[in-house]
Amino acid sequence: MPPSILSQAQTVITPPFTLVKALRKVRLAEDAWNSRDPKRVALAYSEDAAWRNREEFFTGRVAIRRFLAGKWNRELDYRLAKDLWAYADDRIAVRFQYEWYDAGGQWHRSYGNELWEFDESGLMRRREAGINDVLILEAERKFFWPAPGPRIIRESRTFANQ
Repeated sequence: MPPSILSQAQTVITPPFTLVKALRKVRLAEDAWNSRDPKRVALAYSEDAAWRNREEFFTGRVAIRRFLAGKWNRELDYRLAKDLWAYADDRIAVRFQYEWYDAGGQWHRSYGNELWEFDESGLMRRREAGINDVLILEAERKFFWPAPGPRIIRESRTFANQ
């Protein structure tokens, strides 16, 4: 396993959150999601984590892995950027954007907000996500880092240019 992935897998960030801890938690989540690896992403959630993703509600790591595998089979060339919105004690709120194209070649940019709640060991026990999709032209894309893989920091202008 590459050192950067190994060190991220071994990083445990627990509540209560400070600004530094919340920013790190958001970046680790973004990097995990950009790996497009459902098994890796699901490890950040408690065994009984409750999810709302758009209009879908489900519970548990097995359901999370199944959902993510389907998501990344439909949402091709997925690239995600997350931004810390707020934090307190055992909760973090983020806003995000991601780009992807569908089986027909149509590009999309999805905008959303997530509310996260963590247990004492730092695993997410609740995730609620509201997401809206916008059709875009390929020429309107903003995200070009090598994928799958972590976002390159110079792409941080993401949220300034909505």
